[in-house]
Amino acid sequence: MKLWQKISLGIVAIIIVFIGKTLYNAGVFTTVEPHFNGTVTEIDGFGGAEDITFDKATGLALISSNDFSDDSKNGAIFLLNTKENTPKPIKLTEKVTFDFHPHGISLYRTLEGAKRLFVINHRKKGDYVEVFDFTDSTLVHLESITSSLFVSPNDIVAVGEHTFYLTNDHDEEKSDWRSKKDLLQIAMGNVCYYDGQRAKVVADGFLYANGINISLDGKKLFVAATSGRKIRVFDRDLTTGKLTESDEITINGADNIEIDEYGNLWVGCHPKLLSYLAHSKDRSKPSPSEIIKINYQSKEYYTLESTYLNDGTPVSGSSVGAVFGDKLLIGTVFGNKVLLCTLKK
Repeated sequence: MKLWQKISLGIVAIIIVFIGKTLYNAGVFTTVEPHFNGTVTEIDGFGGAEDITFDKATGLALISSNDFSDDSKNGAIFLLNTKENTPKPIKLTEKVTFDFHPHGISLYRTLEGAKRLFVINHRKKGDYVEVFDFTDSTLVHLESITSSLFVSPNDIVAVGEHTFYLTNDHDEEKSDWRSKKDLLQIAMGNVCYYDGQRAKVVADGFLYANGINISLDGKKLFVAATSGRKIRVFDRDLTTGKLTESDEITINGADNIEIDEYGNLWVGCHPKLLSYLAHSKDRSKPSPSEIIKINYQSKEYYTLESTYLNDGTPVSGSSVGAVFGDKLLIGTVFGNKVLLCTLKK
């Protein structure tokens, strides 16, 4: 065989392997067999419910709602009391006067018991972190934080009254070139740490950095790499905020990460990323939803359990599954409702 033929065959083989890896990462070969052991109630009244978090002190849920279209009206933060017989969403951001398009959220409780809600906000002119005082029934805006490093912020986890980590799903703004780099599986996501005065990149090399959260003791940081089919685990220096990567968890299409009162991770997942991409462009095309529970003890021991899985109905494209007690709230990026699920013990 001539040299040019060998080179051509080698190039073809590389292309085939690359395409196969891309399709595998996108969940094309994943089989969807819907399951859930519990009851489900649909709650309407949202224009998307991309992120949800529970106040572990009260069991009240906070929901980030935004339709993510270029010409959208202001989004909102909703309160939902899952203990009620017929829960109704209550809008908490009626008095917000600035451009407000919320994405990821994080609730932080101070040593004195005050509660701060941190919100990724995609203003039409720049991306911000909005900080609110939360008093169980009201939100009062305290401050707006921005940085040149907040390029494409997605999710956030607060670790102090003025400190937080956030994910940039990309390290550059939207463009045709960025889309091409996505197709080539070039890692562009990162994690920024804001120390109360300035931001700095503390971890990078993510294939779409997405959900982020910390362990109950604050010593572990978990970051979803959606396109990379993993959650990367970091040891966290509690004083400096420095991160040291220690482990990774293989998981398909991970989006937001929530932590329950026992320290378990609950991950909203897109088991078929290409279906989710099609759904993002045409809402009539269904995308399977999955919620996975992870009991993470150490690098040597952790378990994954698929708690909820559907074929795209009654909701498509689950981005978050938040748990308090026996209640599981499932939200989606583009849907107009959330699912309130009661888990069977």
